[in-house]
Amino acid sequence: MRTSTELILLVAFMLPATQPAPVEAASKKTNIILIMADDVGYECFGCYGSKQYSTPNIDRMAKNGMLFTHCYSQPLCTPSRVKIMTGISNVRNYSAFSVLNSDQKTIGHYFQEAGYKTLVAGKWQLLGAEHYKEQFRLKGAWPDQTGFDNHCLWQVDKLGSRFWQPLLNVNGANEQFGKKTAYGPDVVNNYVLEFMEKEKSEPFLIYYPMILVHNPFDPTPDSESLKSKNKQRNFEDMVAYMDKLIGKVIAKTQELGIAENTLIMFCGDNGTNVAIKSTLNGVEIRGGKGKTTDAGTRVPMVALQPGIIAKGSVYDELVDFSDFLPTCLDASGIEIPSNIDGRSFAPQLRGEPGNPREWMHCFYCSRPERMKPKQFVRDKRWKLYRDGTFFDVPNDVKEKNDLTGSETADASAARQRLQKALDSFPAEGQQLLNFVPNDR
Repeated sequence: MRTSTELILLVAFMLPATQPAPVEAASKKTNIILIMADDVGYECFGCYGSKQYSTPNIDRMAKNGMLFTHCYSQPLCTPSRVKIMTGISNVRNYSAFSVLNSDQKTIGHYFQEAGYKTLVAGKWQLLGAEHYKEQFRLKGAWPDQTGFDNHCLWQVDKLGSRFWQPLLNVNGANEQFGKKTAYGPDVVNNYVLEFMEKEKSEPFLIYYPMILVHNPFDPTPDSESLKSKNKQRNFEDMVAYMDKLIGKVIAKTQELGIAENTLIMFCGDNGTNVAIKSTLNGVEIRGGKGKTTDAGTRVPMVALQPGIIAKGSVYDELVDFSDFLPTCLDASGIEIPSNIDGRSFAPQLRGEPGNPREWMHCFYCSRPERMKPKQFVRDKRWKLYRDGTFFDVPNDVKEKNDLTGSETADASAARQRLQKALDSFPAEGQQLLNFVPNDR
């Protein structure tokens, strides 16, 4: 049975955004809310065909906006965070797990310089917190060094709990939320809603890398049992709770009368945890987090902006994580820098042809001190690795059959195209921590 609060949110989401008058929508700059969930692949959402998970708010985002079928992230959390925030391939600026080089210009900087109020809330993991080895500790960037006026974050310089009784860093101060009923994702989401209320008359950027749905797979406030140890069941509850929180954010834009002037984008940061099994269209999919296969890199993505994005539209072209930064800038009328790898898809959001990318690039070396990098370029069908292995992904989604030596004419032509693209990137990444340490 739905609670009264859930019913209110559901009704608010379904009603036309006409009740409060938009706040000077015609003259205001576009607000940006970029939401990125933690560890969830496309197979966990109703809008992609799932019958296993409950995601009504994200499904309605797709119904009232645009669904993306080919969005690709990095295979793991920190690499994806570095890429989405800078618009640059990891091969050029990734140094170590849990580290964002402090010399990098981020989405926060660009919007702050353009006069936007800026907030980052959720999971940070970019400074090198206390639990990492000393060689990485505090070698990255603090939130306020990356262009954000406000923040409410888990895992800045300290770890602590992320879910029940969380330890969060709020604008530079670590706060222990000690009540037994304090649930980290709720605390963060409420901070986001309060920021929206406060800044509703000014253009704002909210970058919201959510704490959910990363392990440990604990029960949520809505779980049937708060003592459940069933990881699969708890994960499914976490997906539902993540969706509920996103519904509150969407409802808030309607309540404030800023829905038509706010671009909301949602994606996952990488594939689902490998401990989780999901069924999609009769096929079992095991989570692929940490792998460069589709299960590790193909993530959900939907976008919503009433009056701008056509209802029920589907974007079937490639989106790379480096594309989010230029798209946000473009949608807000801010000049796109020339020294990034990303490409704006803002025109396509408006229903214009735009300039779709023909391929995307991935350099994956999350822990350079102990692993060899993997690098590939792919289009919607073909995938070429730096070591020469070559796959027909739709017909070999687990990448078991290297086509090298048995290529058709079409495959050979595709290999040549992708090789040219691959050769446009450096063959190797940065040296480990090859930057001036943060001595703050």
